This record gives sequence, C-alpha cells and structure tokens, in this order.
Amino acid sequence: MHISKIIKTAQDEGKEKHVPHLEIDQGYKTSHDIIRVVVGHETDHPNTVEHHISWIELYGVKKDSDQVINLGRAACTPVYSNPNFRFQINRIEEFKSFYALAYCNIHGLWTNSLEC
Repeated sequence: MHISKIIKTAQDEGKEKHVPHLEIDQGYKTSHDIIRVVVGHETDHPNTVEHHISWIELYGVKKDSDQVINLGRAACTPVYSNPNFRFQINRIEEFKSFYALAYCNIHGLWTNSLEC
C-alpha cells in the first residue's frame, strides 16, 4: 500500500474537522517567524480520551534543493491540551512550502500544506 492511501486531505473531510490549518505570523522577530498549525480551525475537533488529536508534525521544503526538513512535532494530551501549536522557524525565507501532519486516534492521519 502506498502512503498516499492512508494520509487524508480536505477532500476526505467528514463532519469533524481533522485537516490541519497552517498560517504564517511574520515579523515576530527578525528572521524568526511563526508557523501556526491548528486542527479544528473552523469547527472544534473533539478533545476526549475516546476521540482526540494525538500529535501534529511540521515539515518545510527548501527553495534551493527541495530538501524536506522536519521542523518539529507537538504532542497533545486528551482533555487538557488543544491541537493548536506554534512553531518558531529560523530563516523562513529559505522555504518554499510547509506541510503539516495531524494524527486523530480514531480517524487516522491528515495533511495540509501552505505555499510561500
């Protein structure tokens, strides 16, 4: 099975919102920008022991080489934390795009991207 068969996108979205939403907060500091990744941007995702987002990962693709860089991973705890994370990125201008992966303990792996 190819990995594209297990990673879902906005086209696969059901009634709960699983697709990670990415946005850039530029100008936080010189050369230090923030990528915010939220699952449940428009409609809150359930946050119960039985149904929750377990983690979010952020990847960047470099402009000059198409190299994929793992920029970080944030873990969520059901009930006590929400899937809303900020990743501080140094030299953001070197990236042409960002990809987020989010894992729901019931509905699996979801992705979205942001082109710069």
